[in-house]
Amino acid sequence: MINAVGVPKSLLLLGGSSEIGLAICAEYLKKGPMRVILATVPGDPAAPAAVETMKAAGASSVETIDFDALAFDTHPEVIGKAFAGGDIDVAIVAFGLLGDAEELWQNQPKAVQIAGINYTAAVSVGVLLAEHMRSQRHGQIIAMSSAAGERVRRSNFVYGSTKAGLDGFYLGLGEAVKPDGVNVLVIRPGQVRTRMSAGVKEAPLTVNKEDVATLAVISAEKGKDLVWAPPPFRFVMMILRHIPRPIFRKLPI
Repeated sequence: MINAVGVPKSLLLLGGSSEIGLAICAEYLKKGPMRVILATVPGDPAAPAAVETMKAAGASSVETIDFDALAFDTHPEVIGKAFAGGDIDVAIVAFGLLGDAEELWQNQPKAVQIAGINYTAAVSVGVLLAEHMRSQRHGQIIAMSSAAGERVRRSNFVYGSTKAGLDGFYLGLGEAVKPDGVNVLVIRPGQVRTRMSAGVKEAPLTVNKEDVATLAVISAEKGKDLVWAPPPFRFVMMILRHIPRPIFRKLPI
């Protein structure tokens, strides 16, 4: 239960070894000790380090539960297990794949895989998180979207389309659950310095994961529904959204 001064006591990270997700948890832990649940891919080699990172950040306890994004029929059990120990105050949806942009649209199995993980699985857990948080009459969901989904580009349109779907779902979910005391924050980062982007040429307005984490916590506390990381990216996308397609397709992005 969130305490009298608005500090959560429990965090659930879906994508338990996500660098951005862990950074958001660490930012919350600056406020005091909290119970942290990391939902990770079974056998994830990065899971032990993620547990140690949370302990070092001040978690009062750290639990791990197996979470296979593509095993949709197991999701009710996974989310149920996370809530079995008590209320979850903040749930962070931070799992996903980037993939090779040119390979994805020419490789049917990989295209289906990324769509299943980035979109279908995100919808699956979103419905379940909403169900549990509506029952407890409070909660905060933070969903990691991407600026790539705001206007899908030729350069990474498979990935961008999955994020466009996730973005639309969680914005709608936020409207649906708000009367029940649950808030949903959608974060649209541009490029973030993480393992996922290590092989990608750095773009303007690239940020560190800690910058995204700070923005996420502040925005959630303010009850915001949507935020860009960094915030000036909002104005860049505002311009790009309205560029006619014949011109847009010629841009080097």
